[in-house]
Amino acid sequence: MMGRILIVDDETNIITVLEDILQDEGHVVFSAGNGKDALEFLSKNDVDLIFLDVWLPDMDGLAILEKIRKGGSDTAVIMISGHGSIDIAVKATKLGAYDFMEKPLSLERVVKVASNAMDTVMLRRENRILKRDGAVEDEMIGNSGSLKEVREAIELSAGTNARVFITGENGTGKELVARAIFRKSKRADKPFIKVNCAAIPEDLIESELFGHEKGAFTGAVARRIGKFESAHGGTIFLDEICDMSMSAQAKVLRVLQEQTLERVGGNETISVDVRVIAATNIDIKRAIEEGTFREDLYFRLNVIPIVVPPLRERPDDIPLLVSYFLDKFAREHGLSEKSLRDDAMNFLKTYSWPGNVREIKNLMERISIMIPKEEVTAADLSKYVDSDDDDNQYVNEGSSLKEAKEQFEKQLIVKLLKDNDKNVSSAAKALGIERTNLYRKMKQYHIDADRL
Repeated sequence: MMGRILIVDDETNIITVLEDILQDEGHVVFSAGNGKDALEFLSKNDVDLIFLDVWLPDMDGLAILEKIRKGGSDTAVIMISGHGSIDIAVKATKLGAYDFMEKPLSLERVVKVASNAMDTVMLRRENRILKRDGAVEDEMIGNSGSLKEVREAIELSAGTNARVFITGENGTGKELVARAIFRKSKRADKPFIKVNCAAIPEDLIESELFGHEKGAFTGAVARRIGKFESAHGGTIFLDEICDMSMSAQAKVLRVLQEQTLERVGGNETISVDVRVIAATNIDIKRAIEEGTFREDLYFRLNVIPIVVPPLRERPDDIPLLVSYFLDKFAREHGLSEKSLRDDAMNFLKTYSWPGNVREIKNLMERISIMIPKEEVTAADLSKYVDSDDDDNQYVNEGSSLKEAKEQFEKQLIVKLLKDNDKNVSSAAKALGIERTNLYRKMKQYHIDADRL
């Protein structure tokens, strides 16, 4: 089983020997000559296995092991030492080392221990996936026809390697769909790497996706492995892909066409086997017409299209969502479970839900905590959901669909900024979008929070 391995040792001959034998076994191998460089590398890159020298020039290898374990990583760590002792081996084991090896290293044992360690790491990840996926499946709540179509598309596409393009408004559950496809795929025991393209500055997106070599630009103090390389053998989820720069789009297109990439500042061609799932809340056809998204990239990505419906189009699912989230938050916060009176449920069914499922989830948590009585009325909900007819008339008569959407979006942003004392982070949370996405919207609509 191929893995990503980091060797940390101040002896270059040890690094060379281990690199040669591990690369011959098909592993991707990195190295660091001291503790500082190792921790710097690990802060930006994921690996499956580490060969870590106990004695390093700048810090104790056992201290590095302790930092790795406190960080919650499931990476296997094999300690190596030229001055081994039973006490050190026992201490390393107690700190969570997978194994302890003395120099000179037996190359046969290195291969065997590395293989066993990789099997252990993969098993841990499979178990974590199983635990995580129960919660993910539970949150895809609803029996509406449109949601059944989404589930059917997931079932039909999951077992293939076909690329999937998910569209839908913010908060509808696009990431849940992507994770459901991954969970049911043949790659479920491999990495699932999510990239929020809207949250990464434009000048860093290429480094984030494809990695960079040391010295590629100011601040590139060490080699960094990109998201595509980290997802090798698995799945990469490119969320909010329409926010990706045109330059990065061109490189993604090349990766899809050639299944190879080059790190920023490098000239090594690296082969990658990655399934791509992309998602956006933006009108993709409009983005193509406006020249902000490549049509050829869209055709490459849009092999299996999945449209996630907004909550307002499936009101019959609202009682199921309410029941699920009220039960969930009662258990999480140790509270008695609330119930909604008929007038409260009708209130929710007629609300437009601009934040979709994410908004109803936040609302149910809020009322679970903030409303002390067990039966919730429409009057109770009105304190937390503004549903007055006058306040919901965000658009002018005679508006086109495009103009109506823009008017609604602008006025909703202004309203939530005011409701949250002009705090952009709080307003973004209420809208169910990333703060960087809200800043982009504010710039688009010329909204200055300080002048509201």
